[in-house]
Amino acid sequence: MVNRKQWLSLVAGAIALMVTATACGDDGNTGGDGPSVEQGLTGSISISGSSTVEPISSLVAELFNGPNPDVEIKVEGPGTGDGFELFCQGEIAIADASRAIDEDEVTACTDGGIEYEELEVALDGITVMANSASPLECLTTADLYAIFGPESKGINTTTDANALSKKVGGAGDMPVQDLEVTAPGEESGTYDAFIDLAGIEDTAVENGVAEDAAAALRSDYPSSPNDNVIIQAMEGSPNAIGFVGFAFAQEAGDQIKELAVDAGDGCVAPTSDTIADGSYPLSRSLFIYPNVATAGSDDAVKAFVDYYLTEDGLVTAVEEAGYIALPADRQEASRSAWSSVAS
Repeated sequence: MVNRKQWLSLVAGAIALMVTATACGDDGNTGGDGPSVEQGLTGSISISGSSTVEPISSLVAELFNGPNPDVEIKVEGPGTGDGFELFCQGEIAIADASRAIDEDEVTACTDGGIEYEELEVALDGITVMANSASPLECLTTADLYAIFGPESKGINTTTDANALSKKVGGAGDMPVQDLEVTAPGEESGTYDAFIDLAGIEDTAVENGVAEDAAAALRSDYPSSPNDNVIIQAMEGSPNAIGFVGFAFAQEAGDQIKELAVDAGDGCVAPTSDTIADGSYPLSRSLFIYPNVATAGSDDAVKAFVDYYLTEDGLVTAVEEAGYIALPADRQEASRSAWSSVAS
């Protein structure tokens, strides 16, 4: 049986997963509150987008295929932005997203005649990591700006980063070490969410960066949409630093160090509890976006989304994938939002 670490490694490798039948769920039990789920369906479902959400959707697909082995489900994780591009062109039924849909994507979906519903499915914390040999333990948001922000190009030591950190109001007291940045790229929802949650854009504008350049990270680091590639970079050099989703960081070995973040209220480490209560500064929501029209005309797609919103999806699959389940009231809010458009 594949354990969670092996599963995450498989799905995060951007390999298309053709889900097959499993031995669970044959009695049709939904596993908790939520709509009843049809059995014995046929058809195909295409899902693409966030590599962060991909493990959750893949596990939900595996569970759903128990009573519905004749539904072919393809789950891919090229990145949130790439997923929305396919979704708004009508090429996939469901978009996985590690951030909310942005204005340009809303326009693209409108232009493409795509009606969707935003459904929150889990909680995550973007986890800043370094090699275990690094002297770093906690970074302020000013430090994050100095290492990753749009003014950080060419900064390869904490000595230089400290000067920029001080310039934007930080203490500038990171211990001395070289820096080798590896992180998600622009196609990733984690990239966009990091800019937002770490206050990168606001800090850049306040520091005189032009608005059209402020909502970006430094342009001189090797990027990857594959979280495992980023983790391998962290493992490969004592100077490495980057960030990934919480579940992937938790599955990394002892060569990786998770760093606490200080957004003004002291250093807070990423844990299930600090992400759930929002005290970890880089906490965020994860989403799926089903095509409402497709769900209305395709029983398999509607049944899959129905199943995703049961306890099997919103709790069992979320926690098995290493993320944090939504509070009960937010689970119910997602169910109600879906019921209002898909009934």
